[in-house]
Amino acid sequence: MQNNTRGSLIWLRLPHFIHQSNLLTNDFLKQFDLTTAQFDVLMQILTYEPLTQCELAEKVTVTEGGISRMLTRLEKDGLIECKQDWKTNTISLTNKGKAKLEKSFEDQLAFQSSFFDESLSEEEQKTFYSLMSRVHKSSETKKLANR
Repeated sequence: MQNNTRGSLIWLRLPHFIHQSNLLTNDFLKQFDLTTAQFDVLMQILTYEPLTQCELAEKVTVTEGGISRMLTRLEKDGLIECKQDWKTNTISLTNKGKAKLEKSFEDQLAFQSSFFDESLSEEEQKTFYSLMSRVHKSSETKKLANR
């Protein structure tokens, strides 16, 4: 049980980094009255709008139940608009939602980059990105092969 492979150690380390990163990011985003998950959802809506709730749920790390509650809150706060068209509910950002993203985006981008800028050289970041992209692509292939 003590003979972990390097791959298993990397796999075990990733969730710890993500958890710590999310804690720090949630604290950072408080100044914009956002959470990490809300920022992600707003960015996905901005990028792909209009989109359905199911399409959005596929793009973020929030459960379908969680996404429903979050969308209700974001709509109540005036950041998104949900339009019912027969059976399809499409989601778009409001001007207020776009303004909130515009206000927070550059600072959030710098904060996220700091995790890597402070610990890895530019060349190491390029290598890390390339390797993570390759592992991610492989995981998607593996996921499809097991269906």
